[in-house]
Amino acid sequence: MYDMIIVGAGTAGLTAGIYALRSGVKPLILECEAMGGQITLSPCVENYPGIAKISGMEFADGLMAQLTNLGGEVTYGRVISARKIDNGFEVCTEDGETYEGKNLIIASGAAHRHLGIEREQELIGRGVSYCAVCDGPFFKEKTAAVVGGGSAALQDALYLAGICSKVYLIHRRDTFRAEKSLIDQVMVAENIECVMESRVTALIGEKKLTELEVTNLSGEKKTLVADGLFVAIGMEPHNEVFRDLVDLDEAGYVIAGENCKTRTPGVYAAGDCRTKTVRQLTTAAADGTVCGLVCKAV
Repeated sequence: MYDMIIVGAGTAGLTAGIYALRSGVKPLILECEAMGGQITLSPCVENYPGIAKISGMEFADGLMAQLTNLGGEVTYGRVISARKIDNGFEVCTEDGETYEGKNLIIASGAAHRHLGIEREQELIGRGVSYCAVCDGPFFKEKTAAVVGGGSAALQDALYLAGICSKVYLIHRRDTFRAEKSLIDQVMVAENIECVMESRVTALIGEKKLTELEVTNLSGEKKTLVADGLFVAIGMEPHNEVFRDLVDLDEAGYVIAGENCKTRTPGVYAAGDCRTKTVRQLTTAAADGTVCGLVCKAV
């Protein structure tokens, strides 16, 4: 039996693992997607104290290197069930593996929210993407569009502006919800065109995306030529598998306070998967720190 099982190898999960290892506890870390979590999709991180500028991938690589140097490792596995047992917790993965741990840390993060329009799923990889850093280079000297109004969307637009000949930034409101520095950069970028108070309502193209139908608040429609569409409208958690152990709010986030404790003793929630007003790298790392130390103390 492990001292702790950490579900998720993003900033929160890896930080918890680092603190656990430094305390002499060897955790099991399970991850079902890319190591490092969502930060790996960010082209540039400029708001982590002590690090002026770094790519999200480099930041994640640093966490992984630190974990590895301490003797830790990440195991691939998609958790499909979790339950309380006599002396701890049992989690089962999609590939049929079962693991037991004295403590359970949920650091499952959140996944990209989809637009929910026709043909979106069909055109993923054929023009529709949720990662500008991953797929942006495929659209060099082409036209791309970004949907969203937060910092992530503006970061994507600025990144793509350095690759694409033209970038449309489509937002349903009349103002952005991003950091002022990002808004200022977007406003002066010559090849970024903001399409405000509008939504993408249709994806056009046979074998790949070629155009977007955009509808404004008045119901007027227009067509934009676009080779790529990058969706950056936020994240949503996937915590249903833990419902028997924790309470979830209406949006599906694990209800836990700053001590990361849930309603079940021994179960903690860290990072973007839990209820909180601010979701940043720093808050994810802070949660991971708390979990790594609290589990050592119990």
